[in-house]
Amino acid sequence: MTVCVLHVAAEMYPLLKTGGLADVVGALPPAQTQLGTNARVILPAFPSVVAGLTQIEPVAELGWAFGIDNVRLERGLLEPHGIVVYVVRADAFYDRPGNPYLDSSHTQYADSDRRFALLGWAAARLATGADPAWKPDVLHAHDWHAGLAPAYLRARERETGVARVPSVTTVHNLAYQGVFPAAEFGVLQLPADFFSVDGVEFYGHLSFLKAGLFYADRITTVSPTYAREIQTHAQGAGLDGLLRTRTHDISGILNGVDKSVWNPATDTAIHTQYSIAKFTGKAKCKAALQERVGLAREPNALLFGVVSRLTEQKGIDLLLSALPDIVQRGGQLVVLGTGDPALENGLKKAALAHPHAVAVELGFDETLSHSIIAGSDIVMVPSRFEPCGLTQLYALAYGSLPLVHCVGGLADTVVDASLENLADELATGFVFEKFDRPSIVAAIRRAFALKQRRLEWKAVVRRAMEQDFGWEASALRYVDVYRELIATRAQ
Repeated sequence: MTVCVLHVAAEMYPLLKTGGLADVVGALPPAQTQLGTNARVILPAFPSVVAGLTQIEPVAELGWAFGIDNVRLERGLLEPHGIVVYVVRADAFYDRPGNPYLDSSHTQYADSDRRFALLGWAAARLATGADPAWKPDVLHAHDWHAGLAPAYLRARERETGVARVPSVTTVHNLAYQGVFPAAEFGVLQLPADFFSVDGVEFYGHLSFLKAGLFYADRITTVSPTYAREIQTHAQGAGLDGLLRTRTHDISGILNGVDKSVWNPATDTAIHTQYSIAKFTGKAKCKAALQERVGLAREPNALLFGVVSRLTEQKGIDLLLSALPDIVQRGGQLVVLGTGDPALENGLKKAALAHPHAVAVELGFDETLSHSIIAGSDIVMVPSRFEPCGLTQLYALAYGSLPLVHCVGGLADTVVDASLENLADELATGFVFEKFDRPSIVAAIRRAFALKQRRLEWKAVVRRAMEQDFGWEASALRYVDVYRELIATRAQ
């Protein structure tokens, strides 16, 4: 039996991307489709989303909802995979310039609760027959923006008496929960009793993500370690109690790498394509990167790369504390990202103080991000917490050894170059246990030391590139979850 699944999300690469969520939603449905699953996606009709689709046609008039009229459901195709994408047309909510979440002053839109409530509500309508030509067997909600979709499914089941399709909520980052004032509950068009501890209420407010965690039939996270971490007080972000009550419903499934986008042998965004067999291109990528960002053209300098949001969660403050150790040892650092102004300023000051050793580009540039992953010797992901992390997976594929904090998906995907792991031929990067300066500096020193041992370095680089974190295995695991839900519902 072909499983039909509807993915509900706020963004999808290449239509719209502000972070790793878009990469996952852009890669998982095509991977599932190749394995025989009928995977479709529903997104808000943001301008770039609509512009990137072909063959858009009307599906249903949804009428009035959340204070606006003429809400429509439309359907288009995303090439080249031919993925069917539904869009929720509500121009008053979605047809705005710039960032889909923040206004021109970088603050959250005042109506974000209604904007993303509409996404969940429309997804529930689609899952209950709004498209006469297609109906999913499972609804799969991603992060807080889609968190109300399982709640609307429950509400419609109560209203109509017809059994709902089962739902899955995937937590990409528990730190972002979609929390709004309790006074806004009335605009959500949910039954009054849904505002309770056993519902959407969260410490006197309402939480979209909590709704997804409470009302979904299954919960997944984006790595096995993160699935355990979020059930602890330290990393549960106030939801660990709820998550512990649902421990048997939680699965940790690693994200994958879209090899059609992230593959050094075919990547047109990098200076020279390369592979394990033809590796000389990597040195050319390094030289081109050094020239591009204004670093000294020193082929033997150990080049550290960072592509990240510049926030404390990503450990950029810890990186700044360790930066002198990189420079003093003759290393170089290139950073691409944007975020906390204080961290941006700290990095800019370091670049001014060491112009030939430190380069900082504020903002986001997809092409430059590929160049940094390909041209660096080491890619740093020193996050305080990290649900999965995609950057270290890209780094492995490109033979740029990851240097990571031992948390979440970083712990699940990188094997430290300890003496024991080197001897056992297991090492693929550098891992530090404690989130403090001595620990990250020790990992940096191990990286410099290994670079001096050329044969060992080459062996670790080769092993890193041999790792397979493609989407096929992850896509199969999600299908297993869907089939379990469908089988349980059929009993």
